[in-house]
Amino acid sequence: MPTKKKTRRVLAAAGVSVLTAQAVWTAWGNTALQCNAYTVSSPRLPAPFDGCRIAHLSDLHNAELGEGNEALLALLREATPDVIAITGDLIDSRRTDVAVALEFAAQAVQIAPCYYVTGNHEARVPAEYAALKTGLTALGVTVLENDRAAVTKDGAALTILGVRDPSFQTGDQPGDTAAVMAAQLQELVGEGEGFTVLLSHRPELFATYAGFGVDLVLTGHAHGGQFRLPFVGGVLAPNQGFFPPYDAGAYTQGETTMLVSRGIGNSLFPFRFNNRPEILLVELHRQANP
Repeated sequence: MPTKKKTRRVLAAAGVSVLTAQAVWTAWGNTALQCNAYTVSSPRLPAPFDGCRIAHLSDLHNAELGEGNEALLALLREATPDVIAITGDLIDSRRTDVAVALEFAAQAVQIAPCYYVTGNHEARVPAEYAALKTGLTALGVTVLENDRAAVTKDGAALTILGVRDPSFQTGDQPGDTAAVMAAQLQELVGEGEGFTVLLSHRPELFATYAGFGVDLVLTGHAHGGQFRLPFVGGVLAPNQGFFPPYDAGAYTQGETTMLVSRGIGNSLFPFRFNNRPEILLVELHRQANP
């Protein structure tokens, strides 16, 4: 029979081993970038865009995965997208590094045309965001601030809408972000236009997006709930609180599909748990009318 002292030593050693393994696994999971594929089908999609691929990334927060973000760029190249969509928080207001963001963008535009909208972190640092916007525009990134862009192919067009994050008006106060967003979309969404892709930072405003009848919404902001539990999902997300309803993946309301990226970087919380950073690869397909 082992003594109590030996038993305690064995239990302590086992505990240390478990904690060490958990720490190693968590550290790996914070940099093990993955690409997750989604298919969106619609009869409204113009035929020339059948098979169009959109790489969607969000919430980099000045992260660098590999030297010069080479790991991220390599995965983007492998995905062979036709379009790259970046939905906010490219920089982090707590440790802003515009140069890192622009270095990534300079390489990303060599892979595919890039479209970018702001997040709440850009709103917190107006001077730095002004420099970022100037740099992105100079590199050829299309910065959409309550604006639209048309991607054309074989005489057909795909409309990309981009909205400014509501915090540019409300600040960090709760405010009525849904009203701000609705006002922006009222000015932006046209009557009877074709297939539309909306780029917006905030998934919690899904009902507002669906109310305007856009076909596809790409968002981030939730960081996948930061800590993800099996069979439960995300634990906590900005502007949604505990167990957020829109933390990651696909959601549908009426004719509108929203895809929420878990994001790439971290901000207030320095690590994520059971929640690998991701790029979404969205493939569009033309669905035959029933």
